[in-house]
Amino acid sequence: MLEVFEMVESVAATKSSALILGETGAGKELIARAIHNLSKEAQNPFIAVNCANLSETLLESEMFGHVRGAYTGAEREKTGKFELAHGGTLFLDEVGDMTPATQSKLLRCASGAGV
Repeated sequence: MLEVFEMVESVAATKSSALILGETGAGKELIARAIHNLSKEAQNPFIAVNCANLSETLLESEMFGHVRGAYTGAEREKTGKFELAHGGTLFLDEVGDMTPATQSKLLRCASGAGV
């Protein structure tokens, strides 16, 4: 555990993204929160998204947001998780359960290329 704590502190001191691997229930979100709380961005939002619980269509709406009338049932504007987490941390859990097409969209957005 001491090695994990040292690694968390080391990662928190950087502005780099982190890939946290582990089985479901292993505590990946706890590690991500610890990194966030020790980072310079701790005063900014920590947004966690469990990608496994969302369909592809709903996931895109959650991540990128939508405007009123964008699709049937979109009765109001919704801010996406990327925008909500701006300046803070966006933790994407269970990314491997998403389709490759959705993973690609998230990667393009995260790299600043847009969708």
